[in-house]
Amino acid sequence: MHHSTTKRECVSAIVPARNEEGVIAACVRSLALQVEIVEVLVVDDQSADRTAEIVRGLTAELPKVRLLEAAELPPGWVGKNNAVWVGAKEARGEWLLFTDADAVHEMDSAAKALEIAEQQNAAMVSFSPEQVMETWYEKALLPYIYTRLGNHYRFDEINDPDSPAAAANGQFVLIRRDVYEAVGGHASVAREVLEDVALAARVKGARHRLWFGSGKGMVRVRMYRSFAEMWEGWKKNLYPLMGGSFISVVRETAVVLCEAMALLVAASGLISPDRIGRGGATGLLLSLGIIWGRGYYKNGFPVSLLAYQFPGQFIFMGVLWASYRSYRDGRVEWKGRAYPANPRRI
Repeated sequence: MHHSTTKRECVSAIVPARNEEGVIAACVRSLALQVEIVEVLVVDDQSADRTAEIVRGLTAELPKVRLLEAAELPPGWVGKNNAVWVGAKEARGEWLLFTDADAVHEMDSAAKALEIAEQQNAAMVSFSPEQVMETWYEKALLPYIYTRLGNHYRFDEINDPDSPAAAANGQFVLIRRDVYEAVGGHASVAREVLEDVALAARVKGARHRLWFGSGKGMVRVRMYRSFAEMWEGWKKNLYPLMGGSFISVVRETAVVLCEAMALLVAASGLISPDRIGRGGATGLLLSLGIIWGRGYYKNGFPVSLLAYQFPGQFIFMGVLWASYRSYRDGRVEWKGRAYPANPRRI
């Protein structure tokens, strides 16, 4: 048991932060209060707001917290990857916990992840955080996207050492430092927009075990604060996440259109004058509700959010095609920076 106590005392949390003044304090506090976390390294990535000032204020109150600065972005790097690499090189922990500035951790998120790593003999543990949704458009799009993603990235396949499937969620990645260094760390995925999935693939490719699962009750995130931000965020990620090919976009679109048609047929049948039509429509609606409801439930979303699914399907289609176009044109934008994007590399 001695080994596990040493391990538990040795997590370095690394938080990249670019213009995160509204959320950074809650994130840093939720990490600094955990016994297992020996240091919280916040890497200010050229913020133009009060992010650095807020973190400096926290260092006085929380001795575990350190503020680092990411210099001008080197060519061939995505901003987040550069910032976390700056943090990783400064970290002294045996385990590195990469998390985002908008993530709020429960008191035992690091302990739970270490426990899973020990039980599963995993070198990398990732949680898909609980999504905090406040507006109708978040409630419409996020559950739908995560349900679609759940079909592409199945936890049990990713966690199976004999399956080549690999994925992780960059909002919570705990990785053994020696393994991180052996696969080349974030420098090896410097230009990847989906750095979490790419890093997981490198770890699994080096024959180490991954564990990926729901972070419900351990870490929660409100990803986007406006429709424009949500659109830009998914425009950056959705095309490569859904397969990164024109065929995959067409296939997803066909699925969405079929679902939408089934819903419209059921809805129009409900107002049908004859009882048989209404009965059939009710049956179809119930069946759809059960199928989609299972998907929502499995991905940690309340089934009541199905009420927002119809607009969600169309936002999903719109953002998927926008994402495809930006990759086709070779340019992805995020947080005021533009990156070259080559879909064939993903």
